[in-house]
Amino acid sequence: MPFFCWNAKRAKNCFGIIIATLFIMFGGIWLFEYMDAAALNYSVSTPAKAPEGEMRLVIRIYDRVLELYDNDKLFKRYRVAVGKQATPTPVGEWNIVYKGWSPSEIMGTRWMGLDISWGSYGIHGTSAPWSIGSFASHGCIRMRNADSEELYGWVPIGTPVDIIGPKPKIARMLRRGTAGPDVVVLQLKLVALGYYQERAKGVFGKDTEAALRAFQRDNRLPESGITDEKTMNLLKL
Repeated sequence: MPFFCWNAKRAKNCFGIIIATLFIMFGGIWLFEYMDAAALNYSVSTPAKAPEGEMRLVIRIYDRVLELYDNDKLFKRYRVAVGKQATPTPVGEWNIVYKGWSPSEIMGTRWMGLDISWGSYGIHGTSAPWSIGSFASHGCIRMRNADSEELYGWVPIGTPVDIIGPKPKIARMLRRGTAGPDVVVLQLKLVALGYYQERAKGVFGKDTEAALRAFQRDNRLPESGITDEKTMNLLKL
């Protein structure tokens, strides 16, 4: 009988420890998420209502932050997870072209697809909320499910999404018809120099070719429309 009582007391103590541990763990996660969101938006004067103007998203890869702008005024910040080193989130100037329920539980409850031509990338929720704030995805932008649902209800199809972060090196010759992250780098450079007026979407089309030819002409280079060595040196790429 004493042995039974001792085991019962021990089991009760163990059960109490387990409950306390779970409470601390999940309570700690909730507290961290709450404090993180509060810190992100400390300097943002966000009204209780939804944004009503022209919306734009900016994703800052280094900071793992998504920013929502309303008529060019910062409305709200969200902590996100972005691509791992082996599967980086594509830098560029994109637009939301599809909205729907997430195609799988892994991607949470909402999906906002981007017009990236060489893969399926989007902004979505997650079944791994502990990954938020890290470099953890296959290139998509992960949000906490509640955040993705809120954002989904606000931003329409066509919303610009500018992703800012590390730019890959251009290791091949680019010409009309090529596409990829390196084309984005070329386009952003031509935008900065005033030769390209379109959004940098990583597709080398006629507008990119015309911009490159104009740069070559102004610098007394053959107007080849391709990224030869002399052109790249002058572009400092």
